[in-house]
Amino acid sequence: MSKIIRNVAIITKINNDEAYRTARGVSKLLLERNVNVFSIHPLSGQNMTSITAESVGEHDLDLILAIGGDGTTLKAFRIPPFRIPVMSVNIGGHRGILSELGSGSIECIVQSLLSGNHFHDCRMRIQAFVEGIRTPPALNDILLTRQSLTRTPVLSITIMGEKIQEKMDGIIISTPTGSTGHSFSLGGPVIQEHLQCMMISPVASISRFPILVLPVEDIQITSSHETALILDGQETHVIPAGQKITISRSPVDACFLRLKKKGTRQLEKLGLK
Repeated sequence: MSKIIRNVAIITKINNDEAYRTARGVSKLLLERNVNVFSIHPLSGQNMTSITAESVGEHDLDLILAIGGDGTTLKAFRIPPFRIPVMSVNIGGHRGILSELGSGSIECIVQSLLSGNHFHDCRMRIQAFVEGIRTPPALNDILLTRQSLTRTPVLSITIMGEKIQEKMDGIIISTPTGSTGHSFSLGGPVIQEHLQCMMISPVASISRFPILVLPVEDIQITSSHETALILDGQETHVIPAGQKITISRSPVDACFLRLKKKGTRQLEKLGLK
């Protein structure tokens, strides 16, 4: 039986009037049905309790509604404590590959949430360790790319106990969910989102290093030059030359709240079926 939803937080695409209107419409319907609604800054609205992303863990939330594009959804999944289910509504986004519903679905959203007619769709995530410091989890990918535009680094990559050295602009470590992101634009395959694997996609490899799909194991990388580590295309960390970066599976999967079961959701969103 699905958990009764009593506390919902809403995060929206920033500075998007359509997303703000939808959020306030959903909030009104939820409040009328005695659901507590929290608005994550900068969203605000009548009778919603305003909170910051940093304080989300202080509230006993059952759900985060991400109203915007895929970027809003990815941002929602990096809000601590990372275990809260997210429902993604595509308002103001492009394809909305991660989304469940679109703009004409406010009544459907509320009815399904309160009737229990929904289920959890869990996806693996990855994280990085740099000198013992762990980054937030990434649902799509972690990109390592050179900081200097005039110097191409040599990346040392240890995969399944084997070390490979390659001169390239960077490298993308993707989850199956992220296979429709940066790696897809580089010619990588679309991987069914519930498979347990990781994908390595080189960026401008000098000797045309291939795209690899691997079992879920730690990947260690060092760069001969300063590197930018970018989580889901949104959060950047600058890594000094020579520091070891370990990419591993996050112990906490992402959890979508879904209304419809689809085995090839990503292909449909890409317009491939």
